[in-house]
Amino acid sequence: MTSMLNQPGLDADQLASWASVATLLERLPSALDAQLQRDSGVTHYEHGLLFALDSAPGRTLRLSVLAGYASSTLSRLSRAISRLEGKGWVRREVDPTDGRFTLAVLTDEGHALVARSTPAHHALVQELVFDSLTAAQVRQLAAISARIATAIDSTPPWAPSAERGD
Repeated sequence: MTSMLNQPGLDADQLASWASVATLLERLPSALDAQLQRDSGVTHYEHGLLFALDSAPGRTLRLSVLAGYASSTLSRLSRAISRLEGKGWVRREVDPTDGRFTLAVLTDEGHALVARSTPAHHALVQELVFDSLTAAQVRQLAAISARIATAIDSTPPWAPSAERGD
């Protein structure tokens, strides 16, 4: 059996870069969750679901599509949708074009929550992520993040709709 110590590892530059990425992955979600929970009573994950629905045509998506956007299992998504339904922000409907699918529909109350919560959320993202970067670094961050995301899963990452300007 080969020892882990005998395996090729990360070089010094890769290890330093990975340490920064790992720290970011630990700190950023906590900061985003804390602000959204405090101000709006939702997690970052739930806000992302609501925002995706708000951005969709008719504020409606198939659960399977929404799960793909959220990089989530249908089980995790279903539990979140149940919580959001309980608060009156989302409802489920059978897809009238294909009864095998279930739709998530953002309610008017859900839309109002997105409208209220998004400005403060975007302000925090601006402060924590973009204020310390140049325009070129923002473009590099987008390209690097997309490459890593598609290396993990070839499904294209969610992108904001052009007509909203998000």
